[in-house]
Amino acid sequence: MIMRLFFNILLVSVLFTTTYAIDTEKSIKDNISKNTQNIQTLLNKKSTINKELSENNIWSKIYSNYHTYQELKKQKKTIEEKITQLQRSNQLSKKEKKELEKLQSTIKTLTGKLGLLQEYESEPFKKFLTPPIISEVPHVENPFAIIGALSYREKLRSEQTEYDNRYLSLKTIVDKHIEKEKILLKLLKSDPENEEYLSVLIDTQNRLETFKPVLEIFNTTESVYTKKIDEIELKLKHDIKREAQKAMIIGAIILFFLFVLFFGKYLVRRYMSNNERFYTINKALNISFFSILLVILLFAYIENVSYLVTILGFASAGIAIAMKDWFMSLMGWFTIVLGGAIHVGDRVRFVRDGVEYVGDIVDISLLRMTMHEDITLTTFMVNRRAGRMVFIPNNFIFTDMISNYSHAGLKTVWDGIDFVVTFDSDVHKATLIAKEISKKYSKGYTDITRKQLNKLRSQYGIRNTNVEPRIFTHIEPYGMKVSVWYLTNSFATMTLRSTISIEIITRIQAEEKIHLAFPTQSIYMDKTVPKPEPILDDALIQGTLL
Repeated sequence: MIMRLFFNILLVSVLFTTTYAIDTEKSIKDNISKNTQNIQTLLNKKSTINKELSENNIWSKIYSNYHTYQELKKQKKTIEEKITQLQRSNQLSKKEKKELEKLQSTIKTLTGKLGLLQEYESEPFKKFLTPPIISEVPHVENPFAIIGALSYREKLRSEQTEYDNRYLSLKTIVDKHIEKEKILLKLLKSDPENEEYLSVLIDTQNRLETFKPVLEIFNTTESVYTKKIDEIELKLKHDIKREAQKAMIIGAIILFFLFVLFFGKYLVRRYMSNNERFYTINKALNISFFSILLVILLFAYIENVSYLVTILGFASAGIAIAMKDWFMSLMGWFTIVLGGAIHVGDRVRFVRDGVEYVGDIVDISLLRMTMHEDITLTTFMVNRRAGRMVFIPNNFIFTDMISNYSHAGLKTVWDGIDFVVTFDSDVHKATLIAKEISKKYSKGYTDITRKQLNKLRSQYGIRNTNVEPRIFTHIEPYGMKVSVWYLTNSFATMTLRSTISIEIITRIQAEEKIHLAFPTQSIYMDKTVPKPEPILDDALIQGTLL
């Protein structure tokens, strides 16, 4: 009984031990499988981080170059110490000489490599840490400067975005290295003897020791740079807003005066029938508008007007010399406008370089007068050209003689027709005919001129106010010249001249006792003069005889 009990107990014990062993083995296998899965997960994360770091590797390349420079520098120092030891020896073996030559060659190579990596000797990240240079902030003092200010602001934002991206890339690298360090620590915890993990961990920690201070400096620099950019943008925004409001106010004022200008022109065009006055008022409105516009712009965009006056004062002498003709033309314009010697619509005549010009003034600007050349006696007898637009500089008013055919309201001018009758003609009858015809056709102009001259007596000392046609006779080589003078329209002298000329010729040809004279010449031949005999040459005579 006791033996059976003991056997049962033993059997139960064996069964329990076997079951426990099986369970323990299964647990160990599960743990191993779980650790394997964890390690694989960590390795996958590590691989992902390495891939991300390789994609954003500008900082890693700088660090690598910096590390390479430091390693090369250490190697060079070590080799220089060996060379120094070998050079101190009095006698060198062949092997030592070869070694010395090899070390010296290596020094030259290292020196060349260090020269290429010279910028990584100290502060290798300085170039990337230094923020972009902020150029001079533009002053927004006129509407056109707003465009420059907006462009400058966009440039600042672009540079700031680029600088922020640099900071974010460095911060990302630091965060990735920290994460990589944690992964490597976990891997080493599961496999403490793995030298690869240990080497990568040391490299990662070295990189973090380099990058973390750089990130702190970058953070401070980026903060200062951002505040400076924000301050500049705030100032530019304020200046742009102020200048835009100022431009809108000035634009509204200009539009108001522009409306007044066009409204005034509309009234003048509608209610004024006199073309000359319409042109004068229209010109005055234009000049007034542009003068007001100039004054508005000057006072709006020139902060110190006295400074402008000072500059113009100093520059006036140079301007007067360099632009003498323009300056004199401006003075001539003031003389013409204020003096009233010439107006738009006047018929004038002036001579320049021996050429005569007669026509109507159609425009008077600041620098010149524009004359439309008409068909006149001058163009008919001298120029044989008409219809041209002639531009007369205003300064000619001081240097050239300009005749005005229609000044002060005068619309008439004296014109004369000459014809010659023979000495045996009835000269008295011819003069009566000429006077009768001229008086008949010029009567209307005579009455107009009489009224106009009476009005001008208060302004000018006019003594001779005789406006009736005048007849003059003079002795000429071929007969008696009859000169008839009459008043005619200043703008249509040729028309009346043609009419009177035809009428006079017709009347004179109908008179038997009046004959028109013309240049004649008499040739007298004396028939008693002997006819000269021909002179024969001796050789010709001999030839004839032969």
